[in-house]
Amino acid sequence: MHGDSSKDDPRAIWLNQPTEATTITMKLMQQRARDLRAKTRRESLKTLAGPFAIGLFYAVGLKEFAALRQMLQPPFALAIAWSLAGLYFLNRGMWSTMVPAEAGLITSLQSCRREIERQRDLVRRALMWSFGPVLLTLGAFILALVMVGTKERGIFPNGLPFLVLVLIWMVAYFTVRLREQRDLQREIEELNCIEQDSPVL
Repeated sequence: MHGDSSKDDPRAIWLNQPTEATTITMKLMQQRARDLRAKTRRESLKTLAGPFAIGLFYAVGLKEFAALRQMLQPPFALAIAWSLAGLYFLNRGMWSTMVPAEAGLITSLQSCRREIERQRDLVRRALMWSFGPVLLTLGAFILALVMVGTKERGIFPNGLPFLVLVLIWMVAYFTVRLREQRDLQREIEELNCIEQDSPVL
């Protein structure tokens, strides 16, 4: 029956809340906005891992493949410059101001949506500004393994586990990022629906 199904409709429950429940919901939404803001900042800090990983591969590559130094330096240098520029573009606009404690429900909803949009944008930009430089670095490193492996040292066969791990990581990275984008977009759409149906407080 229609009446029974409305009991399970989150939007109907939201709209039919008594005043006390609405006040509690507003406080919960404000806390949700603060939690999302903290998560956005944590995700922004994670972007520091890209330049660090590239620098590590740079140091190891130049040490292990000294004979290929001239070939490796340009892609490694480009990857480092790319990743450092990425720190700016990834974190641009990510640090938001606090929502006032007396903010109403609509303001809290907007703050939640804004933080989720920032996280979604961070995930999207990470593919170019974080994942891209790392791929360039890995490509140069693998090329060095291949070139050395064809000579007397025979490093390439020993490097096969590394290549397999890189491939698994690439597939997992794309899978996780795409799922994150879908989940964040769905949450944004849910908040949009709630905001449209909520009275202005």
